[in-house]
Amino acid sequence: MLQGQTGIVTGPAKGMGAAVSLTLAEAGADLILLGRDTAAIEPVAADIRALGRRAEIAGCDVTSETEVAAAITRPVDFLVNVAGGSGPLGRPIWENTLAEFEQIMTLNVTGCFLTMRAVLPGMIARRRGRIVNIGGTFGLRGRAGRAAYSASKWGLRGLTKSAALEAGPYGVTVNCVCPGMVEGERFDRVRTEMGARLGITPDEARDRMASEYALRRISTDQDVAGAVLFLLGDAARQVTGQDIAVDGGWVI
Repeated sequence: MLQGQTGIVTGPAKGMGAAVSLTLAEAGADLILLGRDTAAIEPVAADIRALGRRAEIAGCDVTSETEVAAAITRPVDFLVNVAGGSGPLGRPIWENTLAEFEQIMTLNVTGCFLTMRAVLPGMIARRRGRIVNIGGTFGLRGRAGRAAYSASKWGLRGLTKSAALEAGPYGVTVNCVCPGMVEGERFDRVRTEMGARLGITPDEARDRMASEYALRRISTDQDVAGAVLFLLGDAARQVTGQDIAVDGGWVI
């Protein structure tokens, strides 16, 4: 599906980033893996190489203009922006500090802006390319206690849609995959904290969250990776500027 293509994945060391990277390699892509902790990326790169694909690791803080410029030096076929963070949890906006707000906005919006800006000229010159940003369902509806994170993901949607309009005439698509809760370490922390707050077990907290979804199940990393693969493939050639919620039917 992606044979002969080379792309960039940011934040590939674990969770969704690792799942996305391996799924794209299985589809035939060679990858450039960008992240700050290169040692943590190496096991993912090894798994990609075991599949017979090339995996290059580039140490890069995506919020640094100079580091992004140094890491992205040649044209690529696609970019997947997974790198991001959660920001302050469970506190109203008036209890967030300016530093906390700026940190998550910089990571979740500016980081994507910098990598997109770096790859788009090459894509435009070749009149083809795909960009997929990983957003979140709190960027599709507000969430109390998550003001900074929600604002960042709404901002990323605006960046995605504007870039889609600007790059569309050159054959480049730009889309956003918006996961809901996803099984993994972060979700385990959330359900444990929720359980402690409500006086229930983490498993009961998990079931309570799943009950809010039409499909009554929590998404997995592979569910997110599948949506990314779709947007990078030929079947999505006419899809751009869109938000695809991978959330089991929470935002409906």
